[in-house]
Formats: sequence, C-alpha cells, structure tokens
Amino acid sequence: MARGSAFVFQHEDPEVPVYQVAEAELRREQARFEEALVATREELQALREQIAAQVGEAEASVFDAHLLVLEDRALIEETLLASAEKRVNIDHCFASVAERYIEFFEHIDDAYLRERASDIRDVTKRVLAHLLGRGGFRSFGDDGRAEARVFVANNINASDIAQLPREKILALVAETGGQTGHTYIMARAMKVPAVVGVAGVTEKIAMGVPVLVDGYDGTVIVDPGEDTLFRYGEFRRKRKRLQEVYESELGEPAETRDGRPCPLRANLETREEVVDAKAVHAEGVGLFRSEGMVLRDRAALASEELQFREYREVVRALDPAPVTIRTFDIGGDKYLPSRLTVRERNPFMGFRAIRYCLKNPGLFKEQLRALLRAASYGNLRILLPMISGVRELHAARELLAEARAELRARGEEVPEAVALGCMIEIPSAALMVDVLAKYCDFVSIGTNDLIQYLLAVDRGNDNIAELHEPSHPAVVRILHTIVREAKAAGVPVSVCGEMASDPVYTGLLVGLGVDELSLSPSLLPEVKYILRHMDAAEAEALAAECLRMEGPRRIRRRLGAFHEELVRRSALTTH
Repeated sequence: MARGSAFVFQHEDPEVPVYQVAEAELRREQARFEEALVATREELQALREQIAAQVGEAEASVFDAHLLVLEDRALIEETLLASAEKRVNIDHCFASVAERYIEFFEHIDDAYLRERASDIRDVTKRVLAHLLGRGGFRSFGDDGRAEARVFVANNINASDIAQLPREKILALVAETGGQTGHTYIMARAMKVPAVVGVAGVTEKIAMGVPVLVDGYDGTVIVDPGEDTLFRYGEFRRKRKRLQEVYESELGEPAETRDGRPCPLRANLETREEVVDAKAVHAEGVGLFRSEGMVLRDRAALASEELQFREYREVVRALDPAPVTIRTFDIGGDKYLPSRLTVRERNPFMGFRAIRYCLKNPGLFKEQLRALLRAASYGNLRILLPMISGVRELHAARELLAEARAELRARGEEVPEAVALGCMIEIPSAALMVDVLAKYCDFVSIGTNDLIQYLLAVDRGNDNIAELHEPSHPAVVRILHTIVREAKAAGVPVSVCGEMASDPVYTGLLVGLGVDELSLSPSLLPEVKYILRHMDAAEAEALAAECLRMEGPRRIRRRLGAFHEELVRRSALTTH
C-alpha cells in the first residue's frame, strides 16, 4: 500500500507531419531512419542495463521484447518500401506501418499477445522522437520534481518505470494493462503497489490530489478521509508484523507440526535468482524455467555451451539440494520470434513446449546435452512440460538417450542416471498418471495450465478471470486423482503452479498428499510458517471434506476458515 499526491499523465501520440520527398532525397530518408533505429536501440539497451543492475535480470528481460521490435525485418522493410513507392517522408511511413501492427495485436484474442501492442507503441514513440528531432523519448516522470508520488496515467510502459528512480515511485495506477503486462511484472518485482486496468482513472483523479493505493485488493481511494487513513495504517502495520513473524521460522524444517516433511523449493528463471532462493532457505529449485534465457537471448536456443553454463551455475550453487530444470516451454504466452515458430489463433493449445521440442530434435538435443553435462555438478532433475500421453514421453526419452550417447562419444563424463519427470498440466496426462509414472522418476503438477485446460478458461482473459477457480470441485478431484495414482506407483508428486504459492491452499495440498511445493521465493516465508503450524491429520480431514463439496465458493470458504484458524492458533494475532 502507498499514499501520496497524484501525478496525472496522458500519453499522447506525437504529431507526425507528411510531405513529399524528391527521389534524390530518398537515400537521406533511409539514413535518417537507420540512425533513429540505432539511437533507439542504444537508448533501450541502456535502460535494460539500468534495470538489470537496480532490480534484476528477470525484470530487465522485458526490454528484450522492445529490442526485438527494432529487429523486425517486416516492419523495417515495409517502412522503406512505403517511403520509396509513395515518395513521402520516412517518419510518416514508419508511423503508419507501426500503427497497422499495433491494431493487429490489439485485436488478437489472446490477452498476452494483445498486451504486446504496448511494446510496439513504446518503441514507435521512441523512434519517432529521434526522427522528429526531439532528442529522445520523454516519459511521464521527466518534470524534474524530486518528491515521490503516485503516478497515474492512461498507459504506463515498462520504460516509463525504468526512467524513474525507485524512490520517486510511491505507486502506479493505469487505465490499461493486466497481470501479464510488463508494467505489472516490473512493479511487482520492485515492490511498488500497482493497480492496472482502471478505466477512466485519468479523468477521475486530478493532479496533486491525495491518493491511497491498495495493491492487496486492487483499490484506489481518492482523497481518503482520516478514518480511512487510520484503518489502512493499522492494516499496513499488521502486515509488516505478520511478515516479521513469517520470517522468524525460515531456518526451521519445512514440515507439519507433527513432523511430516514437505520440502519447499523455489521457482526461478535466471541463475541470478539463486540468491533469493538461498535467502529464504529454499530446499533447492522445484521449477527452473529454462526458456527464460532463450527469450532473453535467442542465440542460447542453438547453443549447448551457453545453456550448459547457465544450468551448471545454478546446480553448483545449490548442491546437494535438487534443481529441477524444465525443458523449453516455448509457445503459448512465451512467443519466440523465429522461423521455427508461427503465430497461432490459440497458442496455448498449439505448437508449444514438448511439441515444439520434438518437432525440432536438433535444438532439443542441444538442451538435453547441456542438461546432462550440468548434472555432473550437482543434483539436477529434468522436467518435461505439456506431456499429454506416453508417446511424447517415450520420444523424449529416446532423444535423451541419443544425447547421452553423443556426449560419451565425445569423451564427456555423464552421470549414469539423471532423474526425469513430467509436468501434469493437461487433463489427459492427469488421467494417465498410472501409466506415465512407469517411465518417470517424479511428476510435477502445473496447476496454472491444468486449471485452464480443465475448466476451459483462458487465464489471461480479464472477461472470464473469475472462472479460473483453483477451488473448483473438479480441480480438487483431479488433484486427488493425480496424487493417488502417483502414490500407488511409488512416484513422488510436487506442485509448482500458483496454488503452491497461496497459503490458503497449503492445507489442501498437504492433505491430498502432495510431497513438495515449489513457489516464488518471496512467498515462501508465509507458506512455510502455515505449514509448520498444521497437523498432517487435520490437513487430510480438510481435503476429505473439500472432496465432498459441490461448489467452489464453499470450498474456498472452508479453506479460508482453516487458514484463519491456523493463524489464530499460532498466536499470530498477538504479535
């Protein structure tokens, strides 16, 4: 939460003139365009380095999407062609072509791809600023005032945030955006309260008016009264005390009050985040998203050596704790501009994850060889995403065997056995766990996609977001089935989706018999504290009770009541 005076800003499209250009001047127009692209690239690269140093590599990677726009040959070539054919100034041609791209993305059904329109718009304004001779792009924070404020805008770009010192940002409020947008992601990483998707907010809040932003509930209160300020002040102090209490047991074992172990591992995307995992005493990594390095640097996709170095550093840093590395989950909301991928109307159900890897065996074996080599430096486990049946699992195992043979033929040392698991995130896999378990050393439930596919709900669509319900009876039942069948086969089960990060669901997952949880390091302290203050038997009774319920609201209320009882019993309210 944050409170302060509002700085209201409306991003406006620049006025771009249009005029005829003599044929002899076309080469000069082309040179102007190339110079603007170079200047924008240098500007964005500087911002990326700044965010990497101040916040982290994962957050800085959002600018890779901006840089990729500058490398889009179709955008560049269409601009040059339009200038040559119409004999008009290059800035007008670029603005027109870019606007077509923006409109295309804004009308795509997929919410994640739709939000990429803001990346193109941001880059377009930067390029035009250089073309129009305005000395670079100016963000909404460039007024020179020193005090920290609540920034309110019709649209807040990732680069807007990057150009503001953290100490100047109390909170962010925007008319556009969602939870998959770069603004939201960066704000969360910087621990800045942010409320996005507030229609008409720039018209309802005046410059300088006191504003209170509640990032917990997504509430923006204009000119709050004394009673409201007092209530929120008390709530903030309580949250701070609770966090201190949660962190007081970080060094203790991750187990229930009666001694049932449930290791808590970290979800990571970069090797730099290992520091965060160690800080909260995570017992290794339950999910390392390997595609992150490819989305930051496409050269890594076809480079065994680059991948090996990344995996080796993570594994070596956390040895002997296990590090579970998921093979490339490219596709869906992680689009990779490449000749190897195509834009799809329904990318979450299309050419992604293991399907992408099996269709590109050469690239897949690059990764498998890198993983096998890194396994010599610690406890590495390989996790296969989006498995729908045994055919894909067998095909992946065959390529893994080929990769091992190729390494040995090169004289490389490879461990005799490397644990292999599969993600359970498609209903067909959930119903085939008894068969899949025969060929796996462990299974990991990806609840985000499992819920999406099971309930037919696009988790990125704001219009039906409330239907993406983890407490739906069908979700509880399918989790029960997965755990039961895996246990019968003697295979351990972990959960690495958002349900693992929510302490309200900790009792349910433990009660269903999940062996380990993997979650964001920042959320681990509270989950560990809640875990340590419940008994395994009462968690099992809770799960059995939820399995008999017919509605998601009843299940959610019961889980909430169980969580609140644990809070009271552990004397959190007395701290």
